Amino acid sequence: MSEFIQLHILASYPPSNLNRDDLGRPKTAMMGGSQRLRVSSQSLKRAWRTSDLFEESLHGFIGIRTRSMGEMIYGAMVSGQQLMNVVTGESSDPARSPLSEEDALIWSAGVAGAYGALESSKKWEKGPRYKQMIHFRPSEIQAIDNLIATISGEHETNTSENVDIDLKELKNYGAHLVQEKNYDEKKKNKLNQQIRNITLFKKDTAADIAMFGRMMADATEYNAEAAVQVAHAITVHEVAVEDDYFTAVDDLNRGEENLGAAHLGETEFAAGLFYLYICINHDLLVENLGGDEALANTTLRALTEAAVKIAPTGKQASFASRAYASYLLAERGFQQPRSLSVAYLTALRDQNLLESAITSLLDTCEKMDAVYGKCSDDRCEMNAYAGKGTLEEVLDFVAGNHA
Repeated sequence: MSEFIQLHILASYPPSNLNRDDLGRPKTAMMGGSQRLRVSSQSLKRAWRTSDLFEESLHGFIGIRTRSMGEMIYGAMVSGQQLMNVVTGESSDPARSPLSEEDALIWSAGVAGAYGALESSKKWEKGPRYKQMIHFRPSEIQAIDNLIATISGEHETNTSENVDIDLKELKNYGAHLVQEKNYDEKKKNKLNQQIRNITLFKKDTAADIAMFGRMMADATEYNAEAAVQVAHAITVHEVAVEDDYFTAVDDLNRGEENLGAAHLGETEFAAGLFYLYICINHDLLVENLGGDEALANTTLRALTEAAVKIAPTGKQASFASRAYASYLLAERGFQQPRSLSVAYLTALRDQNLLESAITSLLDTCEKMDAVYGKCSDDRCEMNAYAGKGTLEEVLDFVAGNHA
């Protein structure tokens, strides 16, 4: 059995609209017969992996998820700049000889076609574009850049001494993609696999892919199983979504002829105390990171800190609903993981909601232990409501640096 780390978090948000549905309303869910406010796991993970906290803690170990990598490859070929500089928008002196726009379009199509299905070339604006997003590791972007360098330096030859790819055939394949002509299936599959073999990796130091996984529909052997499972955050109490009717006044309207507002609007919001559950397969995380224990521990610290400090930024200018978690229970052990959401199956209605939520969580945890036996080997607690424990102690705990 793998070692698991489980995080149980309680965070309170004032009136806000952190995560909207297709109608612009705060997302909700029915639980225990009552409506709860909800923040989706997708929204949470996006907020964490794009946060300054992640960038500072895991700089150089965060991947790029995009539909535009083909366009980036085209841009690197046309400009002669390194691919990572094109991706990040950093300007630099050319690293190699640029290609003509026509050649760059053909070559970039041939390379990009190896990773996923491309949109019709009629829809391309600045190079090939994917139908779906693909998550690339930093090392994979560098490997693609190495292939671009080989193509830029040797595109007039039939083969390359540096890579086991028939470059003449690759260019021919790219031309077929640009012109949307059928191409020999066996040759196509062979070229695609050759490109993947030298530019894609199954285990690597991309922390976000190691945590949250990767799905490549056209190269399933390079999929990555997520080591971190994130539940949808849900309020511990019943919630009614409310309407905010607002107006905007024209500064130059002196009220001489028209006393009305220049704009009328309506937005919806709600407030709530959320329970969030995160389950981390520690062994799988280390495996996904190629056995790098130190990076795994840094990743665990960054994830835990982000989970208690970072929330989706929806409507922040209107609500300023930034908040830190008030309570965090961390567990480690080899037992089968379990959420403690059942503690809130009956919506809480107490006046002192936070204290009741903490008590209910710990009571449920204790009762689970009484029935099933110990559900974890060790626990660490941070309680901002009672002023007990510290975040640093919990970070040391999840990283295995505790007494």
